[in-house]
Amino acid sequence: MLKASEGWTRNKWWLADRMVESPHTTSFYARHAQEDDYDWNEAAQYWYAGRPTGPPLPFLPEMEEACGYIEKVVNEAIKQRPRYSLEWAGAGEESKDEVPQWRPNVAAANCYRGAKEAVGYHSDQMTYLGPYPTIASLSLGTTREFRVREVIPKENRLQKEARTYIVPLPHNSLVIMHPPCQERFKHTVPSQQAIDMFRPPFPHDAQPSNARINITFRFYRPDFRPHTTPRCACGDPCVLRADMKGKWKKREQNSSEENKEINYFWQCYSSAQNEGKSCGHWRLMDVKKEGRGPVIGSGS
Repeated sequence: MLKASEGWTRNKWWLADRMVESPHTTSFYARHAQEDDYDWNEAAQYWYAGRPTGPPLPFLPEMEEACGYIEKVVNEAIKQRPRYSLEWAGAGEESKDEVPQWRPNVAAANCYRGAKEAVGYHSDQMTYLGPYPTIASLSLGTTREFRVREVIPKENRLQKEARTYIVPLPHNSLVIMHPPCQERFKHTVPSQQAIDMFRPPFPHDAQPSNARINITFRFYRPDFRPHTTPRCACGDPCVLRADMKGKWKKREQNSSEENKEINYFWQCYSSAQNEGKSCGHWRLMDVKKEGRGPVIGSGS
């Protein structure tokens, strides 16, 4: 993977009125992509910050091997937790099993070289993941800090204080981001003053490295394939976001925060690639009206 990362690039996008560049290199892989598959190509082009990139790369053999193990671990973990009503309830496009399965079909790969390369606080884009996604993150190479912080709605800040969880991730460690991680938390890999060199135990002639490679295995849901993504007046695919701050949420009385359903909305994201300009399009996502599913709460 370290050799493959030499060809990865730094993405660029507009933030407010200026062009910014990702402080690390990145690439996008699809597990069963076909060169002429429009959906896969569009998914790859718009997966990062709404800015078009190249077509997806096929999984490397090492990624496919790791994915086989990770898929089993994640599905066992999912069985042990509560499910959410808008989670995917299908069995997967390639499975005869009727039990809902998490089947990773894409992976975003990032490389952080040295102590200063980083990524700021963010939640992962949900446009093709759909609501309540599960994401498995594999760390390779030198140990880096992974920080997670809850987003507290403004009206709740007097009752609840946000905490930051700091988790050092050594070589070959796996983090499973279960829902509602993307809906309620943001995560970061911050720059550090210093890091330890990673010295591979094998092969014996392997050179030490100060790089960390992170591969996030994801399941792009069939009901959120790119051809179903709404487009704004700019003509670009919208981005799906969770209402993290509860701004548009109809709150139910006598209901705990953890049990409240989360709203999702489609939003114009052309500002990331159009000199910061946007048409301002926004609308709530409606699973039933948009014909999405099956989902856990649909009873089908």
